[in-house]
Parts: sequence; structure tokens; C-alpha cells
Amino acid sequence: MNDTLFFSVESATLIHILLLGTLGFLLSMLITPLYTTCAYKWEWWKKPRKTATTGETAKVFNKLHAAKHQRHIPTMAGAIFVVSVAIVTLLFNLDRTETWLPLAAFVGAAAVGLIDDMINIRGSGAGVAGIPPKIKLLLITLIALIGGWFFYYKLEVSSISIPLTGIDWHIGWFIIPLFVLVVVATANAVNISDGLDGLAGGLATSAFAVYAIIALVEGRFGIAGFCMTILGALLSYTWFNIFPARFFMGDVGSFSLGTALGVVAMLTDTVLLLPLIGIVFVAEAGSTLLQVASKKLRGGKKIFRIAPIHHHFEAIGWPETKVTMRFWIIGQVAGVLGLIAFLLGLGSMG
Repeated sequence: MNDTLFFSVESATLIHILLLGTLGFLLSMLITPLYTTCAYKWEWWKKPRKTATTGETAKVFNKLHAAKHQRHIPTMAGAIFVVSVAIVTLLFNLDRTETWLPLAAFVGAAAVGLIDDMINIRGSGAGVAGIPPKIKLLLITLIALIGGWFFYYKLEVSSISIPLTGIDWHIGWFIIPLFVLVVVATANAVNISDGLDGLAGGLATSAFAVYAIIALVEGRFGIAGFCMTILGALLSYTWFNIFPARFFMGDVGSFSLGTALGVVAMLTDTVLLLPLIGIVFVAEAGSTLLQVASKKLRGGKKIFRIAPIHHHFEAIGWPETKVTMRFWIIGQVAGVLGLIAFLLGLGSMG
């Protein structure tokens, strides 16, 4: 076993990657006033949900966020970082083997989210306004399926790495359904996590920072640059989204981020580390699934006061800012642990 890990990167390449992040940040900052002007002029207000996922009135949710809903807060602000990342990548970081797929998936999922947000804005606010959940799931799955086809047939990837073992598990065309599962699950997990001011943006920032390092170590400089571009654009967004939020990212933001994160995990062959790196996303989605299952199987009995779990902590008395920042810390620690596991896995390949 070779316990020595060595990798090198030219200073010009590293500077290019860092500049991509800087450009993502600056472009998002420049687009934000334009978005804000349009959002307030055309009243892109987020409609608060009236019913829970299982159909009953969302009493706890509306009680927790009654004060917030008294003021109009625009949604669809994820379009800011989607446009920024797309422009920077198309102009300075387009590569068939590394950035075509994550960029296409990122923009495709954003388009689905954009339609959902537009329906929400124009809707009556009854129920959970937007594209019906089954149709939304179908559209995201279709995007993931196209991505999985490209991943297997064009990039010719047919195996996954087992963390800490140095073993590559050849699974052939089964990589396509795995790709779909990972992308759809991650897209929905990030979407579910987007429920408190700054929460999803901060968590995604940590995750993409970790994947930028992973891609850099692997020598996948295009992917590292793509992650860094998202990181920079997200820092700009989060500047305005922290409590009290000026605007929300909407589904256009959360679906695009989650989809890109899943694709990057597949491209860097670290898909089995993704649940650790994104452990808060897993907890958010898992708490929702457990809550729905409990209600259906136990005659309406709940496990949490309200799901997803960030709202549960609000319900037991934690201020919104405390929930957000503690979840950020958990996400950051989990990201470091995932990075350690990745590096240990490289050492075992010697």
C-alpha cells in the first residue's frame, strides 16, 4: 500500500479555477439588481403553502412563518446564479468530457423549476402551488435519464468506486439507473432543504466547495472550475438570502443545484460519499419520507412536529437563525469527513 498522496496543479490552472469562482460571484452581484427590479415590478411573490404534503392544513408551518408571510418576498431568485454559472461556463469553461453534462443538467433542471415557480407566482396560493408533484418528478427523471445515457454511452463510464477500498465495481449499463436515482434523489433533497433563510444556499456552498477540492485532486480541472463557479455565484445569492431574506431561490435554484450536485458526484466517481458530504440533505429528505410513511401507516401519527426536520427544530423553540447556522456547521463538518474519506481512498489505491 502506498500511503503517500501526491498531486500537482500548475499555478495558471489554479488561478483560472479561482477566477471562475470570482466571475460567478461578480456576475451574480451584477444581475441581482436587475432581478430585484423585475421581481418587485412584476410582483414575483412566493405563495405560502396552505396544505402539507399529505393533504391536511399546514397549521404548524403557517404559525411558524406567519410574520414572514406578512411581507412580500420574491421567489425565483435562483435564476440569478443559474444565468451566471451558465454564462461563465459557456464562455470560459466548456469541455465535452467534464462540463457539458453538469451544465446541461443544471440548466435543464432549472427550466423545470422555473416553470414551477411561474405557476406558483400566478397561482391562487391554495395548496402547494406549482407543477403537480408527479409531473415534476417525471420531468426531473427525464433529464436524469438523458444525462445517464450520455454518461454511459458518450463518456463510457460503467463502474463506481467503493470508498476506502480502492475497488472499482463494474456494473455496466446499470450505471444509468444509478445515475437517475442519484440525480433525482439529490435534486429533491436540496429542494426539500430550501425552507429557511440561507439554509439551502449555505449547505450547497459547502458541498460544492468539497467537490471543487475533490475534482482538483483528481485532475478534473473543468469540473473543479464548474463547482467553483457555482460556489462563487452561491456566495452572492446567500449574501442576500440570509435572515431576513430579500428573496428566495425557488425551485429554479434548488432543483438546478441538487441536479448538478448529483451529476458532479457521478463524474468524480464519489457517489457513495455523497450521502456523507450532503448528510443534512439526506436528513431533510429522510425526515420528510419518514413523516409521510408514519402518517399513512400509523393512522395519522407523526414522528416530528413538522417535516422536514428544520421546521421541527423551529417548532420546538429554536430560532430560525440558530437552525440554519447549526445545520451549516453540520454540513461543513460532514463535508470535511467526506473529503478525508476520499483522500484515504486514494491512499488505498497505491
